[in-house]
Amino acid sequence: MDPIIQGITLILDPYNLLLILGAVIMGVLVGALPGLSSTLAVALLLPFTLQLDPIPAIAMMSALYCAGTFGGSITAILINTPGAPPAVATALDGFPLAQRGEAGRALGIAAVSSVAGGMFSLLIFIVATPMLAKIALSFRPQEYFALALFGLSMLASISGKSSLRNLIAGAFGVLVATIGIHETTGVERFVFSIPELIEGIGFVPVLIGLFAMAELLNQSSKLDSAVERVKSIAIKLPSMADFKLIRWTVARSAVIGTFIGVLPAEGSTVAAIIGYNEAKRWSKNKAEFGKGAIEGIAGPETANNAATGGAMVPTLALGIPGSGTTAVILAALMVHGLRPGPYLIQNTPHFVYAIFTAMFIANVLFLILGLPGAKLFARITLIPRQFLWPSVFVFSMIGAYALNQSLFDVWVMLLSGVLGFFMLRHGFGPAPFVMGLILGRLVEENWSRAMIIFDNNFLRFFESWIVDLFFVLTIMGLFGPFLFRQLNRLMNKMKPQGRVSGD
Repeated sequence: MDPIIQGITLILDPYNLLLILGAVIMGVLVGALPGLSSTLAVALLLPFTLQLDPIPAIAMMSALYCAGTFGGSITAILINTPGAPPAVATALDGFPLAQRGEAGRALGIAAVSSVAGGMFSLLIFIVATPMLAKIALSFRPQEYFALALFGLSMLASISGKSSLRNLIAGAFGVLVATIGIHETTGVERFVFSIPELIEGIGFVPVLIGLFAMAELLNQSSKLDSAVERVKSIAIKLPSMADFKLIRWTVARSAVIGTFIGVLPAEGSTVAAIIGYNEAKRWSKNKAEFGKGAIEGIAGPETANNAATGGAMVPTLALGIPGSGTTAVILAALMVHGLRPGPYLIQNTPHFVYAIFTAMFIANVLFLILGLPGAKLFARITLIPRQFLWPSVFVFSMIGAYALNQSLFDVWVMLLSGVLGFFMLRHGFGPAPFVMGLILGRLVEENWSRAMIIFDNNFLRFFESWIVDLFFVLTIMGLFGPFLFRQLNRLMNKMKPQGRVSGD
């Protein structure tokens, strides 16, 4: 009980509560702004938390993560412009419902569903994280190598236009992770006589460049775009009839979202899409979807918020990010001198309960603030983008410089931004690149250690059933979709053709 009480007490400190409140407000505002996302906001926030202790710093980021995921639903419903990628599915039924004069009802369902999904995933988070960490304590370098490789294979299914492009972006991130001195051999790689590259490319400037600067350049072509707005908003909670209609949708999507969040490299966008599809599949009113079905709001909103708690499980217990935003949080843990993984849970168990408490408070706060303040938050979209994005540019420059007071990091951030812009233009998402950058170091480090232990005999990897399991999952992650498509085609060919009567 001592770690639980200690963790909760740390967060209930008035100063930390104030930080969480600020993070929630910031998260809802950022989520409501089209083009901005919680990943971008967390990346920008990271350098400004360096003066804080690790627990309040990570608590702020976790709270912002939760609130930002919900904030995207506000503009998705009111102006048919998802503030964040996970809210794309919410707009399909949220905006038509708002156009019918029921914007308040839509917002109420979104808020309640978001909190329900978030709370369910937090219960799984607080139970599963210590259990998974205990299992991971028995992992050796070969198991960690296989686990990280499995995480990389999951990039094929992360949100994006093309599985192949996601894998290419992830592979390029792994390549960038090899820059610097090899920890085992001491050999310099891709340094090109530049002293700043000896220790490798820093996470923070790359993250800021890929998520902030790249989006800034991408949004520069949309400065004059106009959006349709819902003018009348009377916020109200769902009725008992609404609750009765969506109760099974919420329960199902909470489980789906949490499971998707726990999977390495997935995230809330994938969860939201699956949540919406499953809500439609099981609904008795399929014809209403796309026209203002409340199940079409409850499904994705429950799932994408459930994915936030689920994504924190592998991030803290294994050091494997569960989403793009948790990849940034994982980098923040490293910057603050913490080593994510089972030893973090074993040595500082109060840390898990502190983060749980922070995310719990964040869910309660965005429900309290989100309902009455939705109309006010929606007005943030009136800020001209000509003023908004230059502000993002300034914060990006400050954030990149603040970590090491190095102009080299600023150049890395700018180059990462240009790279991210061209990646977006050609269908390569930044999230797979970041995953590759983080997991690449884990793959290389544990591969080198395992090969030393095995005296360079690769076949000894297969002596562990855990390694064998992860290798099978990796193969399924890479080739499973293709194999299933081929199997379906074969089954369709084998089906007997119907006879046409000639009479």
